[in-house]
Amino acid sequence: MWRGIMPHMNDELTRAARTYRDAVTEEDAAKDALAAAKRRREQAAQQVAASRGPLAELIVTKAREGMRQVDILTAIEHVYTRETVRRICRAAGVEPRG
Repeated sequence: MWRGIMPHMNDELTRAARTYRDAVTEEDAAKDALAAAKRRREQAAQQVAASRGPLAELIVTKAREGMRQVDILTAIEHVYTRETVRRICRAAGVEPRG
């Protein structure tokens, strides 16, 4: 008995619907991953901001104690450039040594 729909047309429709559903599922997963990455990035940015001040204070303290700039750079494992260390020190009124 014929019901008005050819089987191959029904299969084609089902495949198209499944392809669409899979694409929506993939998009939702990507959105969730993006949101999680954004949260991690915001947390990391907060950690950077929170750790920047104490590092600068210690750089200035060591410069005031007479530590050479090259030794400061070695101690901080070059996370800042020479120029950045100079700027930090000068902003605090300290002229860095060599």
